[in-house]
This record gives sequence, structure tokens and C-alpha cells, in this order.
Amino acid sequence: MIRVSPAGGGLRAVLEPVARELREHGALAVYPTDTLYGLGANPFSRGSVLRVYRVKRRPLGRPLPVLVSSLGVAERLVVLSREARLLAERFWPGALTLVLPLRRGAGVPVELHAGSGRLAVRMPAHRVALVLIELAGGALVGTSANRHGAPPPRTAGEAVEQLDGEVDYVVDAGPAPLGAPSTVVDLSGGEPRVLREGAVPAEAVLRVLASLGSGV
Repeated sequence: MIRVSPAGGGLRAVLEPVARELREHGALAVYPTDTLYGLGANPFSRGSVLRVYRVKRRPLGRPLPVLVSSLGVAERLVVLSREARLLAERFWPGALTLVLPLRRGAGVPVELHAGSGRLAVRMPAHRVALVLIELAGGALVGTSANRHGAPPPRTAGEAVEQLDGEVDYVVDAGPAPLGAPSTVVDLSGGEPRVLREGAVPAEAVLRVLASLGSGV
């Protein structure tokens, strides 16, 4: 396991070797986000996705979220409704995850979304995360860096305690600023639903949806 600190030197130069290994060689990396520390992998590689499940001890029937570096990348992966676009424009980058229909030809393995045809996507408000994701190709698996069912980590140290020896890189940028999970809203069909209230208050999401005449 290689530990990387982006505190010194050029950020892109420090993160490029990590991103290359993620993108091209199936590496796994613990990395910081605005909410918690995530476990990153290439979401287009079946081998990398399956490795995430193994390391986390996560059941295959539980889909994995994806973090993106821009709204444009999200549009290549999922179908953005009017409601989704409005929420993304209001809360991204930030702590709001949107569950949306998978775009035909997105190129992700079925295990990533557990055959649901839906994908959870988010653009984090964390400079290190965004640079790493961009360098890795614009999208990374963004599940929390913990064993399934264990507390999600706010620091790199907490993540290493759970996953030591099973990841290739740890990017340590200090504690995650929010220390709380993202809010998850399902817009994949029918009425929007708040699946989890996290760092973004559900009330704030409701106000934006209400401006379109939508409700949860």
C-alpha cells in the first residue's frame, strides 16, 4: 500500500500516478471527498468493480455509487431529467447523490448497478477528489472506504484500519470536511424519493423540486 499526501508539491503531479493505476491497471485507492473517505476504482472495469465488492465484503446485490468530475461526465452515464438537472445545478459539486436511469451504452459492468438499470451519481465538492477523478477519466467508484456494515471513515487512518493490506493507494488529505454521508434522492422513475437524508437537508431538496411542481 502506497500512501500519498497531496499537501506538498503540485496536486496533479502527485495524483497522476495514482489515477493512471486506477484507470489502466485495476488499482484500488482510498481517497478523500467532501463527505467521507471513499474507495475508488475504475467503474468501467468489471475486475475493478468486483474487487471493490470483495474488499468491502459487500453483497453483489448492493449497487455501487459513482463520483464524477463534471455534469458532462454524468450525462454520459445517466439520463438527466429536468428535475435531476435542476438539482445537480443547485447542489453540485456537493453532498447530493442522484439515482437516475442508466444511459444506454454507458459501458459499465452490470455488477456496478446490480442489474437495476439505475446508477447513483454525485460530483463531490473536494478539490483533491475532483482532480483525482478527472485524471482517472472523469468517473470513479465512490463507495465509502469501509467494510460493509461498519462505520464509514472520516479520515484516511480510519479507512486504513478497516482496509489495510487490501488497497493499493491511500490519498490522505486530512479529515473529510463534512464527516457525514451524502443525501440520496431517487429520480429514476415516478415521484422523486429521498432515500437517505445526509449532509444536504431534505427540506432544501424539496424546495428546489417544488419550484418545478414536483414533490417527494
